[in-house]
Order: sequence, then C-alpha cells, then structure tokens
Amino acid sequence: MKILVVGGGGREHALVWKISKSPKVTEIYTAPGNAGTAQISQNLDIQATDIDSLVRVAQEKKIDLAVIGPEVPLAEGISDRFKSAGIPVFGPSKAAAQIETSKVFAKDLMQRYNIPSAKSVSFDSYVKAKEYIEKQKAPIVIKADGLAAGKGVTVARTIPEALSALTDAMQTKVFGKAGDMVVVEEYLSGREVSALAFTDGETVVPLVPACDYKTVFDGNQGTNTGGMGSYSPPGFYMPSMANKVKTNIMEPTVKALFREKRLYQGVLYCGLMISSTDPKVLEYNCRFGDPETQVILPRLKTDLVDIMLAVISGKLNQIKVEWEDNACVGVVMASGGYPGKYKTDLPITGLDSVDKDVTVFHAGTKTGASGVILTSGGRVLNVVAVGKTIAEARAKVYANISRIHFIGAHYRRDIAQGKEC
Repeated sequence: MKILVVGGGGREHALVWKISKSPKVTEIYTAPGNAGTAQISQNLDIQATDIDSLVRVAQEKKIDLAVIGPEVPLAEGISDRFKSAGIPVFGPSKAAAQIETSKVFAKDLMQRYNIPSAKSVSFDSYVKAKEYIEKQKAPIVIKADGLAAGKGVTVARTIPEALSALTDAMQTKVFGKAGDMVVVEEYLSGREVSALAFTDGETVVPLVPACDYKTVFDGNQGTNTGGMGSYSPPGFYMPSMANKVKTNIMEPTVKALFREKRLYQGVLYCGLMISSTDPKVLEYNCRFGDPETQVILPRLKTDLVDIMLAVISGKLNQIKVEWEDNACVGVVMASGGYPGKYKTDLPITGLDSVDKDVTVFHAGTKTGASGVILTSGGRVLNVVAVGKTIAEARAKVYANISRIHFIGAHYRRDIAQGKEC
C-alpha cells in the first residue's frame, strides 16, 4: 500500500512511525512533514491546507490511503474531497468535524442529547456576554467558538480576567473569526484525561487513555500551549471509569452525530474532567491529540493500518484492537520564548546520542544545508520512552532529553510526576 499522511507536527511523525511498521505498507508520503518524517517517508512540499494539490498528488501517486493529522484541513473538508476523488481517507467529514471546529455546535449537541458536560451559555453578542459574565462568580471559563490552535480557552480566576478574555476574543479578535461567538461555561474541578476512540460511525473502540500538560512552566504555571508533555496510562482512570465514559459519552456522541446525519469515521477525542462522581466533557477534537498520540501509539499492538481500513469500511467490529501492558511518557522540547515569539533555524545537536529504546518525535524541525537538522517551530521535539511503569519511562526520558541541545531550548521537568502517576 501507498500511504499519504497529511500534516507536519509531532503527531504526524508518530503516525508515520507507526504506519511504517505495517507489513502492508510499501511507500509513505508526508505533506509537508518535518526532518523526522523525512527519515522514514518521502516529504512532499505541500501544506496541509492546500487541498487541491494534495488531492492531485494523491491521484498521481495512486495513494491507497490518506491519513489526515491536523484539524484545520478536516475543518475545510479535506476528507470529503478525497472521498469524491475515490481515495480512501481516515478522518471525519467536514460536517462531522464540526464537533471540534465549533464549540457552540458541540455544546448544543451535548445538551440536546444529554451528554454529561459543564453548564454553559453561548453568545454572539459581546454586550450580552459581558452582562452575563458580570452576574457570575469566578472561576469561570471563556471559550472562543472556532479553532484557535489550542489557545482559545481561558480559565478565568476572576471576573475581570473573564471580561478581558471576552474582549480579546470578541472585540480585539485575537483569534480572528473563531471569536465571533463564545461559550461561557461553568468551571469544573477534578482531573483531566484525554479519552480517544476509534469509530466507524457505529462501533466505538476506546484507545488507552493519556494525560497532557497544557501550560508552559512546571507546576502548571504560565500560559497555555499546544501541550508540553503527556503520559499513558493515568493511574486514577480506572477500568470502571473507562466503561462509564464509553457508555455515557463516547457511544452517545457517535449516535448523536449519526442522528444529525453526520457519520463520524476516524478518531474521536474526548477531553474529560474526572471528578469524584462522574466524568464530563470539556471538549471534543476530531482527530488524534498532540502530544497524546506520541505516548498512545507506542503502546498499540494491533496494526494501525488494519484499524484504519476497518474504520473507513465500516467493519471496526470485525477487528480486535490490542494494547501493550506498559507505560509511556513524552516530554516536549520547545523553542525559547514559546508560546510567544521565538527564533527558528537553530541547529539541533545530540539527536544521535539518545538510547536505542528512546524515540524522538520531531515537530518543529526541518533539514538544512549538509543535512543539519534545524528548529522551525515552537514545539520542536517530543522525547518519548516506554517502561514497565510510569516512573521507569519517565526516568528514561529525562536521562536522554538532557543530551539534546539547541539555543533557548526549554522543557517542563515535572511531566508524569506526582500523585496522578
């Protein structure tokens, strides 16, 4: 089989890495890819949002399966375009992807189908939203409706902070059109977990759970990022809770979308808050999480290509998805200044000095002159290790991450540390 993976981040490197292990695969192309994917696939100089060019090259190269990594091309209907061109594609349609691309839509769906989530009100008027917030108590959550690269959610500890977030979204337009509408939501306390599932629109098969770290500094301090690290499995997420999530959240969500004539085929990501009583949905994503994918896929025993083919053919109930009984930890190395302004084109050294049982997934990297690997983004690398326990995997990661260097590099030193492990 010839596979095309769309995207260029750490998630896509992990997907290419796992897909390359399938005996069914003869060629892999990644568009646009990074310096890591270039080592195990052929990078194509096509951006993930250039759908016309991606469809054309897929036809030219006779691609047997396209795998869509990022949310933006899914939001723009890339899966529909591939299907129209007769190319099998793993990733939901534009209509189904709206579960991530519009928080207003997602909240309305959850409320109408009684899917557990925080109480919320949606607004398309700044004045009305402001009046509502001024009558509430903090903490309170403000969410821009559309895609905002993981940065459109503010957990406001005070009402002035909430009003500032509202102004940023709806008046200053820091998120562009994504802030035309907002969701004002009650604050939920508990522990967050990322619960993903494969689904063909009918059958739902959960993946192993993971937890990610969103803020830039140790101790969950600083501004939100795309994710500074992750681990799997979280010790607090018991099998009984996993069954409850599948029964009360995952399956009802897929059924609700089907009733809305939005057949969902791909990976459904449920960002959950786990309290002492019941799990509730914080958000949905219409694709694999990043950086969760980097700690989930190393634990997958079943051929990922087989799973994807079963999903898109509506035969997921005919395949057994198996997982390794181990643990995995991943830590992100970021550029100096991230998630704010940062420099790029900085040489990376030490990549060849990591242990053989440690994997380095590339995100913001590119290959420069003479084969030198350079930084090209905010989140640059994800250093990942598997162990019998979280502690063992964590020790491997931190013993190796210090061997990698680039100017300004920083990373959290508390990933997978604490009672949650």
